[in-house]
Amino acid sequence: MRITLTLDEDVYRKLVSETCWTGRSFREVVNEHLRRSLVAAKPAERRNPFCVNARSMGLRPGVDVSNIEQLLDKLDPPARR
Repeated sequence: MRITLTLDEDVYRKLVSETCWTGRSFREVVNEHLRRSLVAAKPAERRNPFCVNARSMGLRPGVDVSNIEQLLDKLDPPARR
């Protein structure tokens, strides 16, 4: 199959260089690199979604949520603010 492809100059030079030292045609070198790239880029297999079963653990003994200042002091003591 024929196709027109615009290559960056550095990519073109590397491909031409490879044709020189391997003795293969430009078409063979380009096809080999495209095949390798396509195999490496195949999508990852689908996995089952990660599931978490959450449950209520309630409040710790001694924690009074009705007094927000006291609760904040327990979480971050005033000396450290």
